[in-house]
Amino acid sequence: MASFIRAENLVRIYRDGDDEITVLDGLDLAVEESEIVAIVGESGAGKSTLLHILGTLDRPTSGRVLYKDRDVSSLSESDMDAFRNREVGFVFQFHHLLPEFSALENVAMAGLVGGMVRSVALEKARELLDYVGLEHRSGHRPPKLSGGERQRVALARALVNQPRVIFADEPTGNLDHTTSDAMHDLIWEMRGSLGQTFVVVTHNERLAKRADRTVRLVNGRVEGT
Repeated sequence: MASFIRAENLVRIYRDGDDEITVLDGLDLAVEESEIVAIVGESGAGKSTLLHILGTLDRPTSGRVLYKDRDVSSLSESDMDAFRNREVGFVFQFHHLLPEFSALENVAMAGLVGGMVRSVALEKARELLDYVGLEHRSGHRPPKLSGGERQRVALARALVNQPRVIFADEPTGNLDHTTSDAMHDLIWEMRGSLGQTFVVVTHNERLAKRADRTVRLVNGRVEGT
């Protein structure tokens, strides 16, 4: 049976004038459905680049990414955008919430972009904010929320279109230990109740040890392969 997500011989080269910087160098990786995978490695190892390519925010220079044998790296821009809106959610270290909108509006906006009608997007946003324990804060704008609350809003936003996989880039990097652990608990709860797949770039040792599997990147490849 094919893996849920499979990266095959990924190469990503960035060009700066006449210089070439190889960030990924023939990387292979498989992720199974409902798995929580932690990606670790030194700064510059290619972790965020890999996450962006797996999540179709970027394309590899060569190689391919498959979701259940569908090569998404060869899709047109419009088809890739549609695929990303349906199948993928993102949570970043810096939450990227819009400060002029409430928590509810920030979450619902992702649904509107994904094609939901406004009433449905708002109802789904309310349900998700309740799920992450923030229903009572739904009317507050991001500057009035704590760091942990903002990240929970970002997680709710990532889930509003019911994606099959969440890609998270240092989701607890700016949080204290207690708040980080609470965020980790929420990720595991979501996997248990919603069946989400999580691929998480992290420097947090507690999160990496708790994951189903830890993948270490060294020199643009998965260590040991």
